[in-house]
Amino acid sequence: MKRWLMAAAAALALGAMAQMGDTAKTLWQFMQTQGYQLGWHYIPGEPAGMYEGGAPHGAILRTFTNDIAYDALAQKSFPLPDGAIIVKENYMPDGKLAAVTVMQKIKDFNPEGGDWFWAKYAPDGSVQASGKVGGCIGCHAQKKTSDWIFSGNE
Repeated sequence: MKRWLMAAAAALALGAMAQMGDTAKTLWQFMQTQGYQLGWHYIPGEPAGMYEGGAPHGAILRTFTNDIAYDALAQKSFPLPDGAIIVKENYMPDGKLAAVTVMQKIKDFNPEGGDWFWAKYAPDGSVQASGKVGGCIGCHAQKKTSDWIFSGNE
């Protein structure tokens, strides 16, 4: 009986991990079909285009938001609504794209983590991390009052 429970728990955990991977892949495909780099917004009140960054993201950053996130941030309306997406391109000092990190607000995904789904992609779109990513949650937790977002708008 105990073995069966352990096997069932492992299967559920693997299923959840696979589902998060599917979510991350779907999110990447959505961002590409939306042409986020040309059709989305920069964070209101933040630098347009590339700006100086730092750890853990990169020396140079560029951040985009979909309409849902942009409208809420422009109104300083926290927490952001479900469907909000923030995309951060992470560049090396030489200007080469190193990774793309994304936050997507999904209702009831992770109430303890602001209901944010986190994803990190290689430049080719392959998923490097996704779901309830401990490093993302741990760092962004210091910004709970501004819905886990580092921005000049909080």
